[in-house]
Amino acid sequence: MIGQSLGNRYEIQERIGEGATAVVYRGLDTRLQRTVAIKMLLPHVDSTTRKRFEREALAAARLNHPGIMAIYDVSQEGDRPYLVVEHVEGRPLSDFIPLPPNVVADYGRQICLALDYAHRRGLIHRDIKPANIHITPDDQVKIMDFGLAISGESKRLTALGRIIGTPAYLSPEQAQGFPLTFHTDIYSTGVVLYELVTGVLPFDADDIGVLLIQQVKRAPRPPRELNPAISPALEAAILKALAKQPEDRFDTARAMADALGAAESCEGRTLSAAAVTVEELESQEDAPAARGKVRVALADDHRVLRMGLAMMLSATDEFEVVGEADDGEQALELVRTAQPDVLLLDLNMPKASGLDILPQIRQTWPDIKVLVLTGRAEDQYIMHALRAGAHGYVLKTTAEEELIHAVHDVAAGRLVLGQGIAERVVEGYTSRPAADGDQPGELDRAILTGVAAGKTNDQIAERLGLDPQIVDQQLAQLIAQLGARSRVETGLIALRRGLVSLQDLQRG
Repeated sequence: MIGQSLGNRYEIQERIGEGATAVVYRGLDTRLQRTVAIKMLLPHVDSTTRKRFEREALAAARLNHPGIMAIYDVSQEGDRPYLVVEHVEGRPLSDFIPLPPNVVADYGRQICLALDYAHRRGLIHRDIKPANIHITPDDQVKIMDFGLAISGESKRLTALGRIIGTPAYLSPEQAQGFPLTFHTDIYSTGVVLYELVTGVLPFDADDIGVLLIQQVKRAPRPPRELNPAISPALEAAILKALAKQPEDRFDTARAMADALGAAESCEGRTLSAAAVTVEELESQEDAPAARGKVRVALADDHRVLRMGLAMMLSATDEFEVVGEADDGEQALELVRTAQPDVLLLDLNMPKASGLDILPQIRQTWPDIKVLVLTGRAEDQYIMHALRAGAHGYVLKTTAEEELIHAVHDVAAGRLVLGQGIAERVVEGYTSRPAADGDQPGELDRAILTGVAAGKTNDQIAERLGLDPQIVDQQLAQLIAQLGARSRVETGLIALRRGLVSLQDLQRG
């Protein structure tokens, strides 16, 4: 494509990035004599990818704000649609963590003003994170990637109710699969600002289930405890944005921008991020996106289903199927030799199950994304897989086009939970045994395991990344429900009833 002209107007000069579904070029608009970026779909992508591409174009076309990457044109070359967008010089916000408090307040104010503009036009971004926010050399914020944006009037996350997003930045309502309002972007912005000003995330855990329950239940540690240089005004603005209930956050992103503007005046003046960072702008040609096809491996003992999946994925130019496995032992060898980007993993397989090998895969090859594709919808399978490090969990009944997008999203580092799975994750962590035959939820099981192992409540809370008060409250209810008279007796009853196994004690 280099040197070619699109629409007799856009001259393609250089490839600056490539993902699983699109390639991005730097180009010249010969009519207006300005540098642009051209995002072109790869050939033979599926219809759902085209619809998402069109949605991104329509969403971005409604927006004209200095804090949002602008779209200039949309057209088609042969059967390949393309977007002509603003060529943003700069670096992702993630490159600057941490930042001085006044710079955080300034960037936060700009982010909120841009979001308020989008919200007033009916769009919710729903994937606000540092990687989707760029900072130009003149310190201008640019929000990128409206590909996941939805209308504020939408009652569902997607047509089929899937939960997608980056786990550490999900709002409590996203984590539970509830309908979204503009307040979800406010919450995610609060997470971003907390991370920028402290250097750490307010909620973080290797266990996806624990991370979701933290988003829903755990209060963030006050940022001034981590960085005393933060003013009370900035801390108050961040904590208000992180309120668990949407109605307790700022009414609008503009109101949050005003609060951050006031906080900025309270902070000591320091250099901007652009001035603080002495490195040259990183070459976009070296970006991780410039990787070509997503390399996928399949592990499933149902050969007919597996062959169908392989044919479906190979029928597009987006994926390369690098191998297949009939059982868990073959899957481990396949991962070792092929090093795929994404492993589609069934749970019930001979010799070694998906649940057996998942922890080893995540520990030995942490960069490989694992998407569980299974027919098992039981809570214990869901929780076990997520605790073992799966990046997504979808059922084999998922439609083909939705499955393709699940693979894309997992490859991009997003959490993907099938319809109804997120709600069950949270419920699974908070459910309690009411009778001898009932099984505890994951949170209760973890607490009972800690008690049986002789851990204190504070030690259990630290291991789970939860507020000790949550552990205290849960344990008090468990003691009452089990009819125990002490912590020691609680542990013994849990072991006797099979609520906690010896394997649990050895692991925890």
